[in-house]
Amino acid sequence: MKIKKNVAISESGYIFNPSTGESFSVNPTGIEIFNMIKEGKKIEEIEQLILKKYNTDKDTFEKDYQDFLGFLKQYLLIDTHDEKED
Repeated sequence: MKIKKNVAISESGYIFNPSTGESFSVNPTGIEIFNMIKEGKKIEEIEQLILKKYNTDKDTFEKDYQDFLGFLKQYLLIDTHDEKED
């Protein structure tokens, strides 16, 4: 799963999709996860980093991560062509 190349995110969490003209805001954790996905990190790597940094458990992370991916898909921010995992 990859973030579309033309989608940009600011340091403050403002996401802009020039294809649709829509913009969204995410919280600091969303910024981190968005950037990790954009860097091509796998879910296992993202999970490890988030669990290490924040006071959360694996089940909560998995639910929140799937919700976040749902948001990205709903607003056409990711390419799902060669989706094999996630």
